[in-house]
Amino acid sequence: MQNVAIILAGGSGNRFGSETPKQFLSVAGKQIIEYSIDAFENCPLIDEIGIVCKAEYIAHVEALVRKNRYTKVKQIIPGGKERYDSTLAAIEAYPDDDTNLLFHDGVRPFVSERIIRDCIEALKQYNAVGVAVKTTDTIVSVDTNECIDTILHRAVLRNVQTPQCFKRGLIKQAYDLAMQDPDFTTTDDCGVIRRYLPQEPVYMVNGEHTNIKITYPEDLLILDRLIQQRKMTNNIL
Repeated sequence: MQNVAIILAGGSGNRFGSETPKQFLSVAGKQIIEYSIDAFENCPLIDEIGIVCKAEYIAHVEALVRKNRYTKVKQIIPGGKERYDSTLAAIEAYPDDDTNLLFHDGVRPFVSERIIRDCIEALKQYNAVGVAVKTTDTIVSVDTNECIDTILHRAVLRNVQTPQCFKRGLIKQAYDLAMQDPDFTTTDDCGVIRRYLPQEPVYMVNGEHTNIKITYPEDLLILDRLIQQRKMTNNIL
């Protein structure tokens, strides 16, 4: 059973407000995507890495792979317009239904080896596995007048992270159904399982608050702080 990490790096970063996609921005001497690739390259349970990016950035990613001498990166796959297009491209690139595919945001640079290991362990029992942390804020739904409609019970709420992990055959089956739905839309692969294969349980591994997603410019300050803390810890050890 192969464990393949899929780094999703096809985003344009419109919300970020930068001409350069945020996964290719440099923080503390490395591009954000390099930190994300490092996490899977250095995990002994990962057999292979595939990177999905826009066609115009393939040469750029190839240069990063050469520079860092990544031995596990075997495929650089052109993505599409939407996030799910990137997922579909990766599914097609790995045709063996028994492969474990671990889809990870290229802009989540601090995923830990513990999270990766727990996901792979969970895939021994489940066909779909996600990562999440407990919600710390009170979450409300609002009505059309922007007034509180419902206060949701915080104890059962989670903030979803990545990787999101699947047996290839299962995620392929779910997307085959989704592509037949004229109203299909999604930003989350676990959500595709829940919508089109609702009988299939999606197990949630405990995430970590340091497994942040770079979404806004101020997130770069948090990332830089985490990098400096890691360097200090490594120097102490």
